[in-house]
Amino acid sequence: HVQLVESGGGSVQPGGSLRLSCEAPGYTASAYCLAWFRQRVGQAREGVAGIGTGGVSRVAESVKGRFTIARGKDNYSMNMQMNSLKSSGTAMYYCAVRVNSGCPTQPADFDYWGEGTQVTV
Repeated sequence: HVQLVESGGGSVQPGGSLRLSCEAPGYTASAYCLAWFRQRVGQAREGVAGIGTGGVSRVAESVKGRFTIARGKDNYSMNMQMNSLKSSGTAMYYCAVRVNSGCPTQPADFDYWGEGTQVTV
């Protein structure tokens, strides 16, 4: 079992920035895809950004140009820089890991999850 720990959430004014981080202390196994999802109250969890082992990344159309995802030095670490935040960005943000190949956008395709960090804009 892999425990993912998110950090960096908080409250910010519209137009502000936050940087979310995700780590899995003590784990060294490979992880093909690291991703961020978010879930607004009363809505389904949606993909925000993902990055594969080769550094190829994608972000949702709704955050393109404002959010950037990057992997850290460890297999399970990554961060996401969120700029020009909008009120629609208010949500619980979750870190997710997929061990096998592929970097899909559906939550069901990921193997491990963090408990989430709240972002309020």
